[in-house]
Amino acid sequence: MDTKKVAFYTLGCKLNFSETSAIGRQFEERGFRKVPFEDAADIYVINTCSVTDHADRKCRKVVKEALKHNPEAFVTIVGCYAQLKPQEIAEIPGVHAVLGAAEKFQLVDILAGFKKAPQTQVYASPISAATEFHAAHSFGDRTRTFLKVQDGCDYSCSFCTIPLARGNSRSGSVQSVVERVQGLATTGVKEIVLTGVNLGDFGLQGANRERLENFYDLVQALDEVEGINRFRISSCEPNLLTDDVIRFVAQSRRFMPHFHIPLQSGSDKILGLMRRRYRRALYADRVRLIKEVMPHACIGVDVIVGFPGETEEDFLETYQFLNDLDISYLHVFPYSERENTLAPTLPGRVQDRVRHERTTQLRSLSEKKKRHFYAHHVGQEAEVLFEDDVTNGIMEGFTPNYIRVAVKYDPLLVGELKRLRLSAINPQGQMEAEELGFEVLHH
Repeated sequence: MDTKKVAFYTLGCKLNFSETSAIGRQFEERGFRKVPFEDAADIYVINTCSVTDHADRKCRKVVKEALKHNPEAFVTIVGCYAQLKPQEIAEIPGVHAVLGAAEKFQLVDILAGFKKAPQTQVYASPISAATEFHAAHSFGDRTRTFLKVQDGCDYSCSFCTIPLARGNSRSGSVQSVVERVQGLATTGVKEIVLTGVNLGDFGLQGANRERLENFYDLVQALDEVEGINRFRISSCEPNLLTDDVIRFVAQSRRFMPHFHIPLQSGSDKILGLMRRRYRRALYADRVRLIKEVMPHACIGVDVIVGFPGETEEDFLETYQFLNDLDISYLHVFPYSERENTLAPTLPGRVQDRVRHERTTQLRSLSEKKKRHFYAHHVGQEAEVLFEDDVTNGIMEGFTPNYIRVAVKYDPLLVGELKRLRLSAINPQGQMEAEELGFEVLHH
């Protein structure tokens, strides 16, 4: 029998990438051959997102491309958009199966023979059925792996569909994560990024979702694992990023001085309308403590502009708050309406044009912040972990505090840690670096 070829496409977050990787390994264990997207696969699996705009359009486009590569292919859609709108996806021409959150990790069993049925096959239970935690990690880029340690969210922010798409907060045990990390250490991975939907809420386990452990327990345990040089915390709610965690990272051997903390708005009025679980004073307090114990730490911030009810004054309050904060970069999103959320029903819709103007203003503030942060480190020494991406003869790596360093491609540097002197910021906004010696650290 011919080995069937399977190809994957992932839209959205790092969590989706880690889950696509896990599903890919299930296929390989069953004897399928994983191939690049353009390689005329027999089966295409498209992992979708509901957070970014135009989920529908992007999904349609990828389906169309898949069928260009092989018009006879079996096309399966999974992911957040598949959970939220399975019937809508089932009507996209060329889609043969749609699987929801509770079903996607049983994909190979559910669709066993990948036989096309007269109607699109839809397997999407209500989100309440997604109660199991499925561990996942991305693989392929040997330098850095995204490790999913938590899924789902119990919060009800008024703009967000993620709880509807991924279910309640749940995770594995500290012990199970430690074992996975020990396994990854044997493969040569140097850096692990911890990911989750609401990462700081780690610790709700079992069918009853009892809080048996917490995120601080996990961080402490992982710091003891030999064979991994670096851990990063991907994104953590400010109300869950505790003093204990911050102080631990400050003295840790393996956790990097890099935090990504969603703010969403610098206006307490808007934070209230968003149903966020903190106010700006708490956020400022988190930043202050991080900088007090780790002056060189990198802090990234998520912000949404143009939320219903956001006046020019509210926006300027956010701008000023961010301008005054000692942060390193921003991820800025214009607010976009999501069905089945509270936000679109709120008064004070902000015009699209205004949303984009505000986005542009904050993105240029982000550039200014990042350049200031980088400039502060010129002349210093840092350990850089190089990735295997090469563009126009230039390769990149990251310092512990997430400064992007660009050097001339050298095959010996791929996946290695090297101590360099940060020398200048290039026109592309990357840091340039020069040799101190020729030793490569930590084989």
